[in-house]
Amino acid sequence: MFFVTDAVVPAPDLRARLAAYDAHFSGLFEEYFRTLDAAVETPSFSRFMPECLLLLRDLSLRGGKRMRVAVVQEAARLVTADPGRAVDDAALSIELLQTHGLIHDDIIDDSPTRRGGPSTYYAYRHRFPDHPQAALGLTVLAGDLALALSLRALLESPAPSAIRRAMAEVQARAASATFVGQIIDLERDFAPDTDEEMLHCVADFKTARYSVLAPMQLGLLAAGEQPGPFEEELRRYARLAGIGGQMRDDYLDLFGDAQVMGKPTGTDIRDGRRNYTVHTLLAASTDTEKALVESALGDPDCTDETIGAVREIAERRGVPARMRSQMQRCAELASAEAAGWRTRWRPEAVSFFECLPQWAMDRIK
Repeated sequence: MFFVTDAVVPAPDLRARLAAYDAHFSGLFEEYFRTLDAAVETPSFSRFMPECLLLLRDLSLRGGKRMRVAVVQEAARLVTADPGRAVDDAALSIELLQTHGLIHDDIIDDSPTRRGGPSTYYAYRHRFPDHPQAALGLTVLAGDLALALSLRALLESPAPSAIRRAMAEVQARAASATFVGQIIDLERDFAPDTDEEMLHCVADFKTARYSVLAPMQLGLLAAGEQPGPFEEELRRYARLAGIGGQMRDDYLDLFGDAQVMGKPTGTDIRDGRRNYTVHTLLAASTDTEKALVESALGDPDCTDETIGAVREIAERRGVPARMRSQMQRCAELASAEAAGWRTRWRPEAVSFFECLPQWAMDRIK
């Protein structure tokens, strides 16, 4: 069990709720892709379009944590125990936007794998080994199609027209904020004087707005609640949760267990990412240690031994403990923000948002 403000919530109960949402949504997503061929008008001669839809299906159904789905569902349950069909359409939309983001991320990062299988980019590269520009173009267009489908899922929902329009506006704003976040994320890595505020800004645009804020707004709208009057407090919660989540991802990239994560550690070092871990490490290092870290940053051939040496410097300088303390602070502030909703919304759903930041923090242990 863990404590959140004045409430005590069993961690197994939270896991059970997440598992139930995942199981429900997996069936929903399967059915969506089963009918997608008929929903997308395609010329009969095209061979590329069926392949594109299959790749979208494959990547989407490989899963992930489906945390955005859970946030949509619980946000709706802040208002009502039975939010109806619109909440499922909102969940479909947010996961299709996630598919779009993953496809484009893997182009930016030149990543061969995603979710335990080939990335869409590398699937197309394998399909067209002698036509790299066609492979790149088809990958971009597959991601764009996922974005368009995410908006269609809302516009074609049986929800009242005003709710459909409001949800589509939320999703469009979330998408544009994410694109800004990706741009300034790349810009950050060209700035050797990266400061904490820049890191927070990147996490807010790239992560918090579409992973936390938009799912909460969509869930409230699906349940018939206008999120506008609560904009500032929802933004505060989302920003804190997003920053904490990005810190966790950056922490795990250097200090995580590669076997548990299913991918090697040190990827951000090799890619030259000046993330929270690197920022904290450089601030705590001696000049000699900084030189070693800087030599490893952006070196794709950086050896495991060098990554190990960087990790040893970080541990010697107390970086893991410092980052855990910062993440814990974000979790506590986010939980306290959510606790203020108890007088307005259903306590059972409020408790989910109180517990979620601490539960995410506990996953690094």
